Amino acid sequence: MIRPEEARRPLTVTELAFAIKRELGPLSAVIVKGEVTGMKLSAKGHYSFTIRDPGAVIEAFLFADTARRLGIVPEDGQEFIFRGRVDFWPQGGRLRLVVDFIQFDDVGKMRAQLEALKQGLELEGAFAPERKRALPYLPLRVALVTSPTGAVIHDLQETIWDRYPNMGVLVYPAQVQGTASPGSVAVALRRCNQEGLADVVVIARGGGSFEELYAFNTEPVARAILASEIPVVTALGHTSDRTIADMVADAECRTPTEAGARVVPRKSDLVAALVERGRRLDRESRRRLEREAEHLASREQRLRQVLPDLIRSRAERLARCRAELARLSPVRQVARREEQLRQLGIRIDAAGQRTLRDAGEELARIGPRIDLAVLRTLRDAGQGLAHRADRLGALSPERVLGRGYSITLDAETGTVLRSAGETAAGRRIRVRLAAGSVGALVEGVQP
Repeated sequence: MIRPEEARRPLTVTELAFAIKRELGPLSAVIVKGEVTGMKLSAKGHYSFTIRDPGAVIEAFLFADTARRLGIVPEDGQEFIFRGRVDFWPQGGRLRLVVDFIQFDDVGKMRAQLEALKQGLELEGAFAPERKRALPYLPLRVALVTSPTGAVIHDLQETIWDRYPNMGVLVYPAQVQGTASPGSVAVALRRCNQEGLADVVVIARGGGSFEELYAFNTEPVARAILASEIPVVTALGHTSDRTIADMVADAECRTPTEAGARVVPRKSDLVAALVERGRRLDRESRRRLEREAEHLASREQRLRQVLPDLIRSRAERLARCRAELARLSPVRQVARREEQLRQLGIRIDAAGQRTLRDAGEELARIGPRIDLAVLRTLRDAGQGLAHRADRLGALSPERVLGRGYSITLDAETGTVLRSAGETAAGRRIRVRLAAGSVGALVEGVQP
């Protein structure tokens, strides 16, 4: 119960809420350190989350415009230092820290992590000069991995097209600041490699503090650069510290403008060089033609000097060849061979006649003796033949059969049976006699 002395006009809720807001005036600029939890993104692009430490929790709010300006979006589990004002929202009855600045907490710890990553990559040979590739002399297309808004992309495109107006430029948008930037840069670089449309890729941003460049000191970005099949150039703005991305890239530049000049030659310089080379080629061609003309004139003069002697020597050689051909002519060869054959025939005829004459005289001289020897030889041969005929007749099968013998043959095969074992009971046999033959059936066999 409210006592009378305490009675006074009650405050409305609105009056109390605005009284609280007035009392929070001294907290219009505070700095708070804590861990982020419960990060949420509204439909309008604003962020709401809580900041906590082991003893308390306070709600925080980050407007979309502020987040874009800062380039940092906190993630759950990360610790930051926040600057802002403590405000009371009457409509929801909520006390919140409205953040207007964010920075990483414990930069020394971040540098220690960076050194550990750097040492590991160095042991792998990621920084070795021999690993890095040469940039193409004249690329067909240049890829840009950077923020699609701001001065960096404008400077790059302006520099490239100023040097080479019709150079192809491909833009792969990426966040280059904030906690989401490492993954964004790595994804954009992988997509560039997957499409394979560019000959060289530039990763660029407009510089910044150590904390703002932390994405380019992370392992995901370093691994994406190392895995790139396309040569990579970094252009991370004016900074005294080299990032790990600079160390693993194939080439590094201090500014986007320098990178544009590094990857693309000036077209007018190329045209001028081609013109100069054309002129040198023309001069060299004329000099060579003049030297060749002088050489040909000298050779022509020497040829005119030696030509008469050469013709004379060739004519003499031709005459010798003709004489040799005449000597070796087939007509002459045939005529000579025919004459040799005719002479040989005459000699053969004469020798034949002498041989026949000598043979006739010898035959006349030995003819009687030959006749006597032939008669004696014929008589002896007749006597021997008669003796052999008598012996052969005595051995004739007909003579044997005539003495009462017979020849037994198998009736089917016609073979002579020389023993009882060559036939069997029931087989038919044929018995040949001196006169005719007899067919029989074997009743039994006695071996």
